[in-house]
Amino acid sequence: MSARARLMKIATKQLKTNYQKPNKTQLQAAQQKRWNIVRGDKVQVIGGHRAKGEQGVVKEVNRKTYQVKVTGVNMRTIKQKGNPERGIQARKIQTEGYLHYSQVALLDPLQNIPTRIHYETLEDGTKVRVSKKSGAIIPKPEILKHRARPIRFTVTESCTSEDDAWEETYSIPEHILEELEEQKRRWAKLNGEVDEDEDDEEEEPEPQKRRWA
Repeated sequence: MSARARLMKIATKQLKTNYQKPNKTQLQAAQQKRWNIVRGDKVQVIGGHRAKGEQGVVKEVNRKTYQVKVTGVNMRTIKQKGNPERGIQARKIQTEGYLHYSQVALLDPLQNIPTRIHYETLEDGTKVRVSKKSGAIIPKPEILKHRARPIRFTVTESCTSEDDAWEETYSIPEHILEELEEQKRRWAKLNGEVDEDEDDEEEEPEPQKRRWA
């Protein structure tokens, strides 16, 4: 077996070991084209889940695993690790567990019951969600205007100062500028922006001086 064949065999074997087949929820998330439930919506648990009938506000929508978290619903106890250096002891805390995206439904704003929705376009061109139960518009939550992970504005010593950021540290070489000018001149000539007579006059070579023996 040649060296190239051995390398290809090792590469294919490594790819097979690193490959992970997507599960059912990941395939469903990839096929989802429109997400009707977003962060901040008021929903109710439906289906055969143990928390069926409970209502709450959507805390998180995981679009990779096709799951959602609802505030105060499907609570679970987890163990939080301690940090002796910081003086933090290990403890048990209550937190929301994930629910499948299909196990929650939007609430009708008038009747406060689970409902399906459809989209309509208003006169100004904006698309809105409309309840199929009462026909009421379900607006998008105001919390969507704020980032889930806010941008950090803390300035540290490692941050680049404003003067250094605007300082010009690179100058274009002259030969590149000359090539750019030559390309502009040729492009103008092709578009007919420069007369051929003027162009010939510019390109006329200088007369060479005769050398005497």
